[in-house]
Amino acid sequence: MSAYVLVAEDDERQAEVLRRYLGAEGHRVTVAHDGLAALEQVRRTQPDLLVLDVMMPRLDGMDLCRALRRESDIPVLMLTARSGEDDLLLGLEIGADDYLTKPYSPRELVARVRTLLRRAHTRTSGAVRRVGPIRVDTERHEVTVDGVPVECTPGEFALLALMTTQPDRVFTRAQLLEHTNGFDRETTGRTVDMHVMSLRRKIEKDRRRPRHLVTVYGVGYRLTSGHP
Repeated sequence: MSAYVLVAEDDERQAEVLRRYLGAEGHRVTVAHDGLAALEQVRRTQPDLLVLDVMMPRLDGMDLCRALRRESDIPVLMLTARSGEDDLLLGLEIGADDYLTKPYSPRELVARVRTLLRRAHTRTSGAVRRVGPIRVDTERHEVTVDGVPVECTPGEFALLALMTTQPDRVFTRAQLLEHTNGFDRETTGRTVDMHVMSLRRKIEKDRRRPRHLVTVYGVGYRLTSGHP
């Protein structure tokens, strides 16, 4: 799937590596070397996907991602040298769809880009799905809980949309990864866990004792109405 990819990376050598690898995949690639330039480029050219380094001059990746999520659903693959769980969770909470921790393999980055683009271009039917108080409108890309709108990142929405297709079914992490990221690796397994943690803050009355998004230990997660 050919696409227009914007790479926001201030390291010129690393940016050139990404340009070559993504170009070999058939993508058209533009590079921005600071956060403000990247934001302006997104607004001006509307790329299909953004590869975003967190540590950017003028406007860092976190603030850039926050700004984008107020106006765009463009898929964002975040690159970070920070491997702490809090840092990674923050990146997902503010709207990144996936992340890679440096150092990373350019081939893995290309594969992550491929699956994010596939997900972005795959649209489910416009059915409205309900599981207990949770309502997911896949056409309008809206989630409500007890009638109250809940803002979800694209990754969180993809996870919920999948699980509402089969309430009470246990989805393994591998199955959720296939739908959201497409990889069965430790880092992306943590991505699913972090999406779940973030969703619980939004849809559960008590995230420490979830009634709807339930962990099935050793297997994965299931979405339930919460009724006995």
